[in-house]
Amino acid sequence: MMFPLNPTTRRDDRLTDDEFYAFCQANPSLRIEREADGQIIFEMPTNTRTGLRNADLITEVVLWNRKTKSGLVADSSAGFTLPDTSVRAPDVSWISHDRWDALSEKDQDKFAKICPDFVIELMSDSDEKYTLPTKMEKYLQNGVRLGWVIDPFTQQTTIYRPDREPEIKAFADELSGDDVLSGFIVRLSDLL
Repeated sequence: MMFPLNPTTRRDDRLTDDEFYAFCQANPSLRIEREADGQIIFEMPTNTRTGLRNADLITEVVLWNRKTKSGLVADSSAGFTLPDTSVRAPDVSWISHDRWDALSEKDQDKFAKICPDFVIELMSDSDEKYTLPTKMEKYLQNGVRLGWVIDPFTQQTTIYRPDREPEIKAFADELSGDDVLSGFIVRLSDLL
């Protein structure tokens, strides 16, 4: 089923999960997310510098995960259907094996109905300082246990945890995976 590229979707035209998945498959060159109210969001590709930074970040999480073998790591091409029905594709995400293995194989093959345990969003544009905190709050409301918004413009990371105020750390400070990514430590000044 082909879906025309139509960025204006009325509430009564909300796509089902299968239709949204088919829409994304029909438009593979686009990065697409969906809000809980059904609004479709088209994300522009990041600039090259941001892509290089994302590669460094995901490499660090992958290397830690290879040692611990405690979960699965995904990049920004992986979409997740959150409990509020929004579909998100964080820059970096991690899910524990226990939670992933509880999903059906059919569900794992689409935009899995699961909220990652850990997410990273890296600002690629200074204007994202207005949108990413709201996005991270929605991740927390849907079950994220630890989230980082990394701002290369101010060289700061905002750390989000459930039921706590966000904490800001400088790139020179160590970031910890807390009890979510146990033993994961990174200093962004070494990477970015």
